[in-house]
Amino acid sequence: MNISWLLEYNPIFLAFMATLFTWGITALGASLVFFFKTINRRVLNLMLGFAAGVMIAASYWSLLAPAIEMEKDSQYPWLPAVTGFLAGGAFILLIDKILPHLHSRLSIDKSEGIKTSWDRSILLVLAITLHNIPEGLAIGVAFGALTNNPDLGVLSGAVVLAIGIGLQNFPEGTAVSVPLRREGLSRRKAFFYGQLSGMVEPLAGVLGAYLVVTITPLLPYALSFAAGAMIFVVVEELIPESQSGGETDLSTIGVMIGFALMMLLDVALG
Repeated sequence: MNISWLLEYNPIFLAFMATLFTWGITALGASLVFFFKTINRRVLNLMLGFAAGVMIAASYWSLLAPAIEMEKDSQYPWLPAVTGFLAGGAFILLIDKILPHLHSRLSIDKSEGIKTSWDRSILLVLAITLHNIPEGLAIGVAFGALTNNPDLGVLSGAVVLAIGIGLQNFPEGTAVSVPLRREGLSRRKAFFYGQLSGMVEPLAGVLGAYLVVTITPLLPYALSFAAGAMIFVVVEELIPESQSGGETDLSTIGVMIGFALMMLLDVALG
């Protein structure tokens, strides 16, 4: 598939369009609430494990590896990757401590972040919104890299990353809307809140692309930052959520499939 014509467009615009796509896939996953009031826990664990596998693979193949490659001739080629990676994890840790949110497997008294009187449905939405911040940033930074290097390989890598994140957004949309329906919300409200959790991706994507376009030396740090943020989310949120109920085998299979698929896409198309 020839995508070279995309190089004619501004990287910030491309980042915006790509994150609109991933937001749309979140909405598609949330739309399952119109067909199901509940979803089998084993199926959901498999889907969430798949999402974790995609994010792990994307963190290396689409973010860390290019960041390291960019600095291979510098005196300290490891510096941007290490510092950016750790800074990304620290950033999400800070948000995790501040942003009120709740995981679907827990009771409302186990909500995290600043304590509020917000109801359970809002806290559930904010938990997935937290996941989507680094995903949007990653896509934005990947497309922003075209400013320095308007190459077909860089473009292909960014497109593959957007496709991969889009794929794993499907179960995340479902993981919001179906529990909300189970909480008693109408199908329409559950869908609305489910897709709303993906709205942050275009915002984060445009911000990430803008920063890289305007401050070009930031690129390897920004790529690594997005990778660290995504790995933090995977280890802190997605993997534990995918193993609720003790169904660890299915979630692990999902991780393997997600990682392999993202690796295949990146190597074959990137």
